[in-house]
Amino acid sequence: MSMREQWGTRAGFIMAAVGSAVGLGNIWRFPATAFENGGGAFFIPYLFALLTAGIPLLILEFTIGHKYRGSAPLSYARMNKKSEWIGWWMVLVAFVISTYYSVIIGWAISYSIFSFNLHWGEDTETFLFENFLQVTEAGQFGGLVPGILIPLIIVWAITLGVLFRGVKKGIELANRIFIPTLCIIFVIIVIRAVTLPGAAQGLQAFFEPDFGAITSGGVWVAAYGQIFFSLSIAFAIMITYSSYLPKKSDITNNAFITGFSNSSFELLAGIGIFGALGFMASQAGTTVEEVASGGIGLAFVVIPQIINQFPALSWLFGFLFFASLVLAGLSSLISITETYVKALSEKFNISRAKAVVFGGGLAALISLIYATRGGINFLDAADYFINQFGVALLGLVEVVALAWFMRKLGTFQSHANAISDIRVGGWWKVCLGIITPVVLGYMMFDLFRQNLMKQFETDNGNYEGYPDLFILVNGWGVAAAALIIGIIFTVFRWKNKPESDADEGA
Repeated sequence: MSMREQWGTRAGFIMAAVGSAVGLGNIWRFPATAFENGGGAFFIPYLFALLTAGIPLLILEFTIGHKYRGSAPLSYARMNKKSEWIGWWMVLVAFVISTYYSVIIGWAISYSIFSFNLHWGEDTETFLFENFLQVTEAGQFGGLVPGILIPLIIVWAITLGVLFRGVKKGIELANRIFIPTLCIIFVIIVIRAVTLPGAAQGLQAFFEPDFGAITSGGVWVAAYGQIFFSLSIAFAIMITYSSYLPKKSDITNNAFITGFSNSSFELLAGIGIFGALGFMASQAGTTVEEVASGGIGLAFVVIPQIINQFPALSWLFGFLFFASLVLAGLSSLISITETYVKALSEKFNISRAKAVVFGGGLAALISLIYATRGGINFLDAADYFINQFGVALLGLVEVVALAWFMRKLGTFQSHANAISDIRVGGWWKVCLGIITPVVLGYMMFDLFRQNLMKQFETDNGNYEGYPDLFILVNGWGVAAAALIIGIIFTVFRWKNKPESDADEGA
C-alpha cells in the first residue's frame, strides 16, 4: 500500500482548514446575521455556539479523519460498514455546492475587473440582474452568458490545477499564498472603511447591543446556524483534511485555532462591511438599517453603490474587495472539491489525476447550468435546499449516529486526548450528545415546518415564490439526490477493502 499524502507542516494544515472555513459566507452572511439578531449582544450566543457546537464538532471531525486515515466515506466504512452512506452523503452535498459556488467566484472575478472603470454604473441592481446575469424566468436556461462562462473556466482551471498537484505541493502551497494575501487585503479594506466619513454610524449600528434580543430563541438558533455553516462542518472537508495529518498531531489545539481564526475573520468582515455601510448611509442622508443587507445583494449591489461614492481611489477599494471574495472563494472551493476527489480515488483505487478529471470535470460541466441566463434561479434554489436540508440535516444525523447509536464519543475522546495538549472532558460529550442534537433538531423541525406549512397557507408558498415544479426538481430534488446517490455509491465494492475499526490505528 502506498504511503498516504501528508501536510508538509502543521501550519500548512491550519491554513488549509482556515481557508476552507473562511469563505464567501464569512464576508456577506455574518455581518447581516449579527446586525439582525441583536448587534453586539449577538456575540454572546455566537460565542456560546462556537464553544458548545463549533469547536466540539471540529474536534470530532478532526479526530475521525486522523484516526481512520481516510476520506469521509472511507473513514465511516472503517468505523462501521453500515455507516458508509453518511460519508457519501457528505461528499455528494459537497459536490453539489462546488457546482454553483464556483460560479459565484466567477462573478467576483468579473466584478474585480469591472472595478477599474466602475463598469456597473449608477444603477448597480439593474446592471447585476439585467446586464451582467441577463436573468430570465425560473426554469429556463436561456443560453450561456460569456461574461460568466469565461471567469468560470478560469476558476475551474485554477482549482483543478491545484488539486492535480496533490496535498503538499498543491493545496498546502495554494493556501500559504491565498490566506495571508486575503488577510492583508481585508485589513487594508477595513482600515479604509473605518476611516470613511460616517463609518462610526455603521460601527455603532453593528456593535450596539440589544440585550432584549438574546431572550429570543430565534437569535440563539441564528447563532448556531452561523457557526455551523461557516466552519465547513458536516460536508466531509475537515474529515478529509485531517486524514493527511501525521500520526502525532495536536487535534484539539488545531480545532481551537481553526475555530477562533474563522470567527476573528468574521468579526473583521463585520467591521469592514458596516464601516462602509455607515459611509453609504451618511452620503444618502438615511439610516444604516435602510441600506444594510446580506448575501449576493450586499456583495454585488450594495458594495458597488458604496464604491461609486468613494471620495478617492474608488477603483482600488473595489478591486481589493472583489479580489478578497475570489481568494476566500477559491480556498473554500479547493477544499470542497478535494472531498470527492479523494473519495473517488480511494473507493475505486484510481490515481489522483483520474479522480480530478472524473470528479472535478463532472462538477465543472454541471456548473455550466449556473452560467446560463436562468442560472441564478437554479443557483438560488439549490443553495437554499442543499444547505438547509443537506448540510444542516447531515450535521444532525452525524452527531446522533455517533453519539447515540454507535456510541463512539468515548473512543474519539481517548484518541484526541492521547495526542493533544488540551484534553477534552465531559463537557465535550455533553455538547455533542445533548446540546448540538437538540439545537440542530429544533432547526430542522422549524425548517420543515416553514417550508411545508406554507404550502397550505398560500397558493404559492414555495421558497422565494418559485413555481411548484421548479422548486420540486431544483430544490427538494437536488437535496434528495445528494442522499440517494450517496446511498447508491455504497453498493459499489471497495477496490481495496477498508480495514475495520479494530484494525485501524488509534
